[in-house]
Amino acid sequence: MPPISGEQAIATILKHDKKTNSYKIALLRAINDLVLLYPDLVREGQPVAVPLPRLAELWTAYYWPFADTTQPIYQGARAIVDGQLRNDVSFRPALTQLRQQWQATVQLPAQTADGFFLLTEMRTPRRRATYAPALQQAYTQAVTAAAKALLMPIRYAGPGEWSVFDKPARLDQLPPHTLTLPGTRPQDVCLVVPASLWEAFHRLSLYVEALCLHEWSLFTETVTQDAGQLVTRGQVYTLLTARPDNRRPLTWERNQVDILLHENVRFVCPWTQKPLTHPEHYDLDHLLPLTIYPVNELWNLLPVDRQFNQHTKRDRLPSSQRLVTAEPLLAQAYATYQQSATLRQVMHEDAALRFTGLTPGPTFPTELAHRTIHFIDDVAAARYVQRF
Repeated sequence: MPPISGEQAIATILKHDKKTNSYKIALLRAINDLVLLYPDLVREGQPVAVPLPRLAELWTAYYWPFADTTQPIYQGARAIVDGQLRNDVSFRPALTQLRQQWQATVQLPAQTADGFFLLTEMRTPRRRATYAPALQQAYTQAVTAAAKALLMPIRYAGPGEWSVFDKPARLDQLPPHTLTLPGTRPQDVCLVVPASLWEAFHRLSLYVEALCLHEWSLFTETVTQDAGQLVTRGQVYTLLTARPDNRRPLTWERNQVDILLHENVRFVCPWTQKPLTHPEHYDLDHLLPLTIYPVNELWNLLPVDRQFNQHTKRDRLPSSQRLVTAEPLLAQAYATYQQSATLRQVMHEDAALRFTGLTPGPTFPTELAHRTIHFIDDVAAARYVQRF
């Protein structure tokens, strides 16, 4: 039997595979999200090794709204086995504990997108360090439990066993030509996504996401919930598409920029070319808006003209030509960040989370700007985002 194409594999898993819970749908959605976040890897035409914890982090965000202790939404059948309750989602206890720890920490009303917000906090070292060890430990335990659960859909995706994916293995045991996500360590156990499948996700990113959300909503509607609880596909879709707003104030980052301005260091808006000389003149803008994907890393935060940002750019992305024009100004801003020892360290740490192969030294700002504009352009093309 000839190997099936990437498109066929995705469609078969989502539409025809037997499903006892939503794991297979969540697996494809997580791979799709990572392909979107690392679009440059597709150019290499090689298989990509994805550490299981990277997929598991996304699972904690996806399943977060379903782990409400007062009104859980089950993702499959539950059963009593040997006197013990077998959960619909094996990592539900760890995720529930994480949610409780989070609520005790923030002491704010629960929000559907808290899982995504926490993911971005824990992915950024400087922000993770601000949280208590108990929350960090609960997060690690939830991710570890989700990573273990991932083995089942990886194994049974497609017909039979191991037909679409090979058994996950440590990176240092994989062929040397296998590509990796930034930050992958030799001892990390990884899912290898074949090159043809990675390319299919890249071509069909928006459609794969839409189909995942559709199938997940339909599936959950069929799951028996607690007595008296009715869950509709519309409710599930709303939960699955929730994204965090900019709830974390960028106070620290703004303070660092303000310090530079008070030292007579100047920024130039990359979109209007206006000089920014005073704290009242600028917004600290997400180059890639949070509505598209929550990325709070420093390379994605730049001072821009406040009037233009609030009335023209908003949640849109620049055109390809605007990005090319802005590239030297991004490089200039990154070089200005490097004048602060604190910002220099943070920028290098944050850039390492997203990009591989950046060279520390004088060329770093130029290389980072080049990689950033291509990343933004790739995301805009993949998501058909409105541009200015």
